[in-house]
Formats: sequence, structure tokens, C-alpha cells
Amino acid sequence: MTATHPGLPETGRAAADLLADLAALTATDLPTRGERVSAYVYDTGRPAVRQAAHEAYLAMLEVNGLDPTAFPSVVALERQVIGATATRLGGSDATPGIFTSGGTESIMLAVKAARDARPDIAEPEIVIPITAHAAFHKAGNYLRVRVIAVPVDPTTFKADPEAMAAACTDATVLVVASAPSYAHGVIDPVERIAADAAARGIPCHVDACVGGYLLPWLAEAGADVPPFDLSVAGVTSLTADLHKYGYAPKGASVVLFRDEAMRRSAYFVCASWPGYPVVNSTVQSSKGAGPLAGAWATMQALGAEGYRELGRSTLSATRRLIAGVEAIDGLIVLGKPETALIALGADPASPLDPWALADESRSRGFFLQPQLSAAGLPASLHLTLTGASEQGIDEIVAVLRASADAVRPLGPGTPPADLIALIQELDFSTLDDAGFAALLPMAGIELGGESSGRMAGVNRLLDALPVEGRELLVNRFLSALYSPYLGH
Repeated sequence: MTATHPGLPETGRAAADLLADLAALTATDLPTRGERVSAYVYDTGRPAVRQAAHEAYLAMLEVNGLDPTAFPSVVALERQVIGATATRLGGSDATPGIFTSGGTESIMLAVKAARDARPDIAEPEIVIPITAHAAFHKAGNYLRVRVIAVPVDPTTFKADPEAMAAACTDATVLVVASAPSYAHGVIDPVERIAADAAARGIPCHVDACVGGYLLPWLAEAGADVPPFDLSVAGVTSLTADLHKYGYAPKGASVVLFRDEAMRRSAYFVCASWPGYPVVNSTVQSSKGAGPLAGAWATMQALGAEGYRELGRSTLSATRRLIAGVEAIDGLIVLGKPETALIALGADPASPLDPWALADESRSRGFFLQPQLSAAGLPASLHLTLTGASEQGIDEIVAVLRASADAVRPLGPGTPPADLIALIQELDFSTLDDAGFAALLPMAGIELGGESSGRMAGVNRLLDALPVEGRELLVNRFLSALYSPYLGH
């Protein structure tokens, strides 16, 4: 008899036991609620809204969005979600759109639509600012579209319209602007970029995956938000995530198009096999309707006034945090955030080590997301503030201040030169996952135990490596992480 594996026991187990196992497995995860995690999760702080989303999600869990003619509820829900989103973002109830699993899929569909709309271009290119989300590089890799990344203003971190326009060629199928860019929370000059693209007959996409469900409410709360959406002439597509500031359960985003033809270019159709005709609006074929129902329920449960209130509290939290950071010696805010995304950096004249600051903050219960230096832009620590953040701002500032005081005397850390040399000399192609896993302790990477949350040494190492070295190292790390050779 074949031996059984914990992943598939010989006999079924009781649901209570399974839930107990899940509770144990997630005990060391970052919390998904409250204000102590500055990335990955978005919390309204409203249990009733969360409960409505969860119940709707479960109610549609087994509905398959593959065939909307078999499950017309999918069409009805998606129309409502797309129409409500488009109406808030410069479009109308008739604006074409697609509901997707997340910002990356939305962006990939926008790039595919632009590429397929120009079949006459054999080697298509897209022009993006270097601060554009990595999803555009992923789309380029998957879709065989060349990505031209253009430097941004080193002070404001915003895209340079003249440089973007100069990078366009006869092969350019799409120009991209961010509203905002994830790393620094600033909004690119969308009007100028879109106008320049339109003058050349090139579509312009606005990545508002983060800002789509935040910027309209910040504007209503009194923030100075420049034009960025479909109301801007020349903007031909836009992405907005519902599972970010739409506060929906994960797996919810939309991509909007100015015209129906561009949306059809995003579709995939295949009738050249003996099975059912395949027509997909997304990268996925079969897909549960739970995320769509969860997003719809969240929007319905919050309503416009709920989003307004969350926008007001988010804006207040952002302003209070920035003011608090300005009073901490050696810690600065990079650029001038126009949203609730903030990049914290170390004053060049200060001995403050941002990587040590992140570790110290995490040990005190507050997670900061490390952001490596790139293309001449400094390393930083990322914070995403939400509607639930305002009540904890004083505590967050206190943690940052105490953490800075604790690590400042240690001075700036530097990775061992011999370790960098070793990594650069290694032939990773000769190492299997077991061999790579055995090398990780040398780089200070340990999973499990008291040191597992201490990542300063790893981040210093990655930041010191060239981009190619970083990508190679994290690629191999992910492979080893999912192998049985690392302690979990």
C-alpha cells in the first residue's frame, strides 16, 4: 500500500480539527486587521462590513465564472461593480470593464489589449516610469512585450513627461502613468503624459490599482488630487483594485477601457479544439465567483458615505503620521505623498539604518515593508495607511521614535564584502534546492526561531547586489522555501 502523506490522510478528519490546525499554522502570520501591518492588508475596522463580505463570498464560492451564460448572477454582479467603479472614476455605467483577480491580472489585460490592438507591430513596446509597478515587467515577460523604463524626477519621484514622450517609438503600443506609484505614494502628471501619448496616437494606461478606490474620497475630504482618471483626455484604460482601498476580500480588481474594442482585445477566444468554444475575459478560465460577490457586498455594505468616512480618517491619519515622522531625528519622508502611501528614508547625514529600524519596529509589533534602492532612488520603508489606521497613529509614531532611538547608536550597517563576493561568484545553476538551502544561514537567512523576523542582514545584502543578483537570489530562495529543505 502506498504510504499516506499529511497532505492527504488515509481517512477524513473532523472540521474542528482542521480549523485548529489552521489556527496553529497562522499563529505567526502578520495580523490581517488593525493598524499594525503597513502593507498587504486593508481594514475598514468595521466588523459588520467584513461579515457581509465573508457571507457573500461563501454564498458564491462554488459558482464558476467560466461560463456567464450558465451563471447569469456573475454578469449581474460584475455589471454593478464595473458600473459603480467607472462612474466614480470619470466614466459611466456604460464604460467597458473586466473584473479580475487582482492588480497584476488587470495590468496584464491592459497590456494585452494594447498589444493585440496593434497586430501590425511585430515587436511591441510599452513605456513606463521606473516607479511603475513590477506587474508591468511581469506583463512584458509573459506577453513578450518589451518594457522601456524611463527615469523619474529624483526629488519628486514623479514621471518626467518629456522623457516619457522621448522614449516612445513607432513600436510603442502603450504609455503608462501611476496614480499613485506604490513606492512613494505620488501621482504622475497624468494629463501631460496622456496628452503627449494621444498626440502620437498611442493609448495611455493609468495604474490606479491603489488609488482608484482612495483618491476620489481623499479629494472629497479636502486633499489636492490632480486629474488622473478616465475624465482625462487621452487616458484609454485604468486599473483599480477593490481589495485595496475598496476594502473587499482578496481577489478583486477591475480594468476599465475607454472603448469596447479595446476591451475585446483583452479577451482570449479559442474555437480550434473539439471541446466547448472558449472565450475568457481574464487570464483565468474557471474561477470562483466568491471574490466578485465579496467585492459587491463590501461596496453595498459601505456605500458612498462609508467610503467618504474612511477617506476622511485615512487623510487625517496620513497627515498626522507625516507630522510625527518629521519630529524623529534621522527619519524623513521621501517626496510629498499625495495619498496614504508613505516612503520613510534615512536622512543621508544620519547614522540611522532603515533595515535595522524595520526589524526593531517589527519586534515592537509594527510591520514596515522594506523597499530596496533602485535606478538611483534611495532605499526606503513603506507604509500603507487605511481607514483603520487613524486610531493607532500615536502608537505607530511612538514605535517609530523608540525604534529609531534604539538602532541609531548602532550606526549604518554594511553587508560583509566577502559574502557579496561569494554570492556573485557562485554558479547557481549547479545548486539544487537542497544545496541552496544549506547556504542560506551564511547569508543570515534563518526561518523559524527567534531570529526569523530579523531581516536587516538580508536586506542589506540584497540592496548591495546588482539587480540581476537580487533577482537570482530571491528566485532561488522562493524555490527553496517551497521545498522540504528549509525548516518552516
